[in-house]
Amino acid sequence: MDFLTLTPALLLPWLLGMVVVLATRNPIYTLDDPGELAWIAGTGYLAGAILATLWMRALSLAAIPFGRMSIAMPLLAISVAGSIFVWYRRDGASLALACRRALAPPPYVGITRLLWWAACAWIALRFLLLGLEVSWQPLFPWEAWIAWATKARVWFELGHMTSFVDAAQWLKSPGSEWFDAQPANPATLPLLQVYVCIALGRWDDVLMNWPWWQFAVALTLLTYGGLRRLDATPAEALVGTYFVASLPLANAHVALAGYPELPLAAYFTAATLALLRWASIRARRDFVWAALLAACCPLIKVAGWVWAPILLMGWIVAVAPKLGRKLVITAFAVSAAALLVLARTKVTLAGYTLHLDFAPSWAALVDNTLVFSNWNMLWYGVVAAIVLAWRRTLVPPLLPLSAIVAAHLFLVATLFAFPGVARLVADAPGVERAMLFGAPVLVVFMVLAYREFLVRCRSAPVVVTAAAAAAAEPAPQ
Repeated sequence: MDFLTLTPALLLPWLLGMVVVLATRNPIYTLDDPGELAWIAGTGYLAGAILATLWMRALSLAAIPFGRMSIAMPLLAISVAGSIFVWYRRDGASLALACRRALAPPPYVGITRLLWWAACAWIALRFLLLGLEVSWQPLFPWEAWIAWATKARVWFELGHMTSFVDAAQWLKSPGSEWFDAQPANPATLPLLQVYVCIALGRWDDVLMNWPWWQFAVALTLLTYGGLRRLDATPAEALVGTYFVASLPLANAHVALAGYPELPLAAYFTAATLALLRWASIRARRDFVWAALLAACCPLIKVAGWVWAPILLMGWIVAVAPKLGRKLVITAFAVSAAALLVLARTKVTLAGYTLHLDFAPSWAALVDNTLVFSNWNMLWYGVVAAIVLAWRRTLVPPLLPLSAIVAAHLFLVATLFAFPGVARLVADAPGVERAMLFGAPVLVVFMVLAYREFLVRCRSAPVVVTAAAAAAAEPAPQ
């Protein structure tokens, strides 16, 4: 019975988002373009999740109680109307044919074909096992419960949203306020949990975490689609997808659902890929989607406002590569100098002491990136990619992505060097979780950097010495 009620509820935001993406996509792309279908499916869930929670916010503002009819019926009506619009905007038969062509496997033969299907089977098996974990694992009494699910439980029982405040305000309130460990957390993820529980008709702290599995699947799909849209071969895109799907810490955030890092990583990765697509094609709608996906980051976690501007670095160098490169380097230098000044001084401004303790934990950084099993071999691969393709990383088309990666690495290093910054932007308890936001983007960078290295090797001129040329000449008869 739970399956019959839960499956349509989980698919509805996905359908809604895919319809929105299809209806607003650039007409110069066709569905059988490389990676287009996977991109639509991946970003579709991200768009649908945001739209569903925005509708729930609107219901709460209008004093309409949460319920299956009040939430699902308008979303279903929009989805059906949008599907009809998309179907009749172009011939339905050609649309179906494009989907069949897009879903056809690449023309690999022999061992390459075997490896292709083996990787696909492994990814499918991985998500099957993660789905079982989500179905069996109750919500752990950690931050996922004390800072996020508290809101979901209260809003589900009340049938509408209500404000959460800190302890001091709660003690002063006449009983109309609610308190949890982090009252400033955005409402998007708790509303998704409320949405699932309303579909089930009861509070269920196990099944309400299925959206995290959906975020992981969406991230995997949009990674493959985004890489293919950036001219990666099917094999290269599948390798990147495999690495994203196999990140141990990301898998842990699915099995132990309830944390914002994985959803934020999905939105940040999608925004980065859309920006890279705009940098290569300069289609206005790609830029609009990049901006919208970046704007969703603060709706997932308060610290999202820090990660979204990282994309600004990529946009600057995409608009003006030479000048932008100088501006980005200058911004890094000024930021580093400001951090050093704040570490050496204690300036008081408006009653606040502007001082940062310099307490680097470089040993912990090395352990988390190169020793522990949180990332597999990701950081070794990133270092190797930089060494092999460092010249290509400083020029288009890799330059915008390199700027984004550099900004991410700079922020991670800052978080480890200045614990005060970590408390401001990374949210306790772990700075290590801040790495997860940019990990899929690092995978994309690694794949594209290796690709540029191979392109350079294939296009390198062949130097023929005089002795070799003489040896190659036919002997006189």
